[in-house]
Amino acid sequence: VRCSLADGNGSSVKRTTLHDLYEKEGQSPWYDNLCRPVTDLLPLIASGVRGVTSNPAIFQKAISSSNAYNDQFRELVQSGKDIESAYWELVVKDIQDACKLFEPIYDQTDGGDGYVSVEVSPRLADDTNGTIEAAKYLHEVVDRPNVYIKIPATAPCIPSIKEVIANGISVNVTLIFSLARYEAVIDAYLDGLEASGLSDLSRVTSVASFFVSRVDTLIDKMLEMIGTPEALDLRGKAAVAQAALAYRLYQKKFSGPRWEALVKKGAKKQRLLWASTSVKNPAYPDTLYVAPLIGPDTVSTMPDQALQAFVDHGTVSRTIDANVSEAEGIYSALEKLGIDWGKVGSQLEDEGVESFKKSFDSLLDTLQEKANTLKFVIS
Repeated sequence: VRCSLADGNGSSVKRTTLHDLYEKEGQSPWYDNLCRPVTDLLPLIASGVRGVTSNPAIFQKAISSSNAYNDQFRELVQSGKDIESAYWELVVKDIQDACKLFEPIYDQTDGGDGYVSVEVSPRLADDTNGTIEAAKYLHEVVDRPNVYIKIPATAPCIPSIKEVIANGISVNVTLIFSLARYEAVIDAYLDGLEASGLSDLSRVTSVASFFVSRVDTLIDKMLEMIGTPEALDLRGKAAVAQAALAYRLYQKKFSGPRWEALVKKGAKKQRLLWASTSVKNPAYPDTLYVAPLIGPDTVSTMPDQALQAFVDHGTVSRTIDANVSEAEGIYSALEKLGIDWGKVGSQLEDEGVESFKKSFDSLLDTLQEKANTLKFVIS
């Protein structure tokens, strides 16, 4: 399984829309995938990709469908490692190798970009202290300046985010599905910076991963249940509207006296990152969750399909705040139809956590089977 858009004839990759996205509009395109060999990322970096995100589902796919992990895994099992420890060693190696590839971008941007994200165990989504300890541990073992420790935006993990930031660890907050929870995430970042006691805050950075396509998937179903022409007309519009309002909230929270005091100590804004950008409904344009969300100080992380579509026929222009009043209209029209944004956010968060736990457990099962086969071969 190759995970790259490698240029078949080996020629150097020319400028793409991804370079324009960053240079003209200040948005960083990241790649939402990781597998071995990580050198598969090189053509993507050449084409303008500036960071990488991973999650338990991505590692499950990478490790269970590839032989590239077998040698290291065999050594780990033979040295007496238990399955979960072996899993983390496989992951840490990929993350470290990817960090190395993105280090030049991290250096060129003075820590503004070039990050690789690794998520704490999804089993810790309800465990405040467990998440804090796991984040410290991962930060220490990966030991790279450009690693982001991913923490979910569940209610129990909001205090974890504050604490981890206060410890000077950079964080990618994931699984954000609602404006209320997003505001709590920003506050946790600001609280953490204020509590850190560091005189130079420039090396503690963060992104807030706001999910898009899954919002439409759920709300579209609700609109179809309602079934009126007005409801049906709102299909495919909820996610982008909510994202535009999230960007407005971002602009508001990262301005004013409280923020200015942190800027004096070198603080960097917690950038909004658009996640879940692949289109789930084939009736929608394949750049639906990339093209309307372009704006400065943001990140768009794209899996293969979305990335290829945008490189092929994406248009680069600032769109995120082009129609804020329209976004407000859509958001409130959905509320009037009885759609409760808070409930939508909670349901999607539960489903997201559950799906990552499932991937995590399934991968550990796969590794256990591999280990059993190895032991059988060894004996």
